[in-house]
Amino acid sequence: MAALKYAGLEDTDSEEELPPGWEERTTKDGWVYYANHLEEKTQWEHPKSGKRKRVAGDLPYGWEQETDENGQVYFVDHINKRTTYLDPRLAFTVEDNPVKPTTRQKYDGNSTAMEILQGRDLSGKVVIITGANSGIGFETAKSLALHGACVILACRSVARGNDAVQRILGEWHKAKVEAMTLDLASLQSVQHFAEAFKSKNLPLHILICNAAVFGAPWSLTEDGLESTFQVNHLGHFYLVQLLEDVLRQSSPARVVVVSSESHRFTEIKDSSGKLDFSLLSPSKKEYWAMLAYNRSKLCNILFSNELNRRLSPHGVTSNSVHPGNMIYSSIHRNWWVYTLLFTLARPFTKSMTECRGIPSSGPAHDKQGEEMSGTKASCCTGQF
Repeated sequence: MAALKYAGLEDTDSEEELPPGWEERTTKDGWVYYANHLEEKTQWEHPKSGKRKRVAGDLPYGWEQETDENGQVYFVDHINKRTTYLDPRLAFTVEDNPVKPTTRQKYDGNSTAMEILQGRDLSGKVVIITGANSGIGFETAKSLALHGACVILACRSVARGNDAVQRILGEWHKAKVEAMTLDLASLQSVQHFAEAFKSKNLPLHILICNAAVFGAPWSLTEDGLESTFQVNHLGHFYLVQLLEDVLRQSSPARVVVVSSESHRFTEIKDSSGKLDFSLLSPSKKEYWAMLAYNRSKLCNILFSNELNRRLSPHGVTSNSVHPGNMIYSSIHRNWWVYTLLFTLARPFTKSMTECRGIPSSGPAHDKQGEEMSGTKASCCTGQF
């Protein structure tokens, strides 16, 4: 009872009755979640029983589900001419407590970023994500920001970066997000980004090397290197080198390099088994877009492995990840053949927006669907 009193849950007799300040709500697809107005957060589990629920069946006759301008679900009773934010099906819920996996694998290919981060408080953590204005990078940035992290979106286009920041703030006005210019096709831009970040005197707990080009026609960067190789690998390699001291000072810290399963379908050695540098930045005559992408992804993995070997004794770990096969994002935009291929595969692959909508740490809304009062979200400046 002492623990219940400390948590403020001792005021109710029934296991299903909500404590003061809590509200039961539903998502668009019928999952039940709970809003704590006192702490301005939401969660999937019932605050007393710890159970997950979903509503059962269709809406009653004459009812219709709508969404207001804040993204909050509300319900229209056309028969009695009234609206409410309370789902009429909440009286008929069923438990959704999936069986815990028996293996050590906690998540699978259907897990979403919000599910994996549920219950985690990342307040005070500083994260840099390259290519964070769209696709996997944006979803990662949004999920981390909604769980309290200060996220810097390192983007080539300032306009698109700022637009991504506004989209995240639209979901939670207290999110700490900021866009900074980083063009991986320019080593000078990488250097300027690192210098600008260091001038903020912030720690760096997570660096996610996500940006990439795919299927791009042959071209040389201003540094005289083939673009796919520099953007996908060398630019990130240089960025990590420039920020290594900050990562070590911020330990425990980590580097995450987004690679691809396609790294298996290439080689970067010559016939004698030695590294062939001409394969990394090929001439136009020797260039094939898919091979260039595969080689850059292989370089990502080799780099991540060696980085982990060197820095893990200093509290900085490095991991390379395969994000999933044929995830529909904007990476295929350079050639219509790839766009067609991704479009055909889209019904059979994981969606970028495949998520049950409500963050485990984010803004609670009152019954009118407005965000509760609070300070305006600040940029990632100053010390934590």
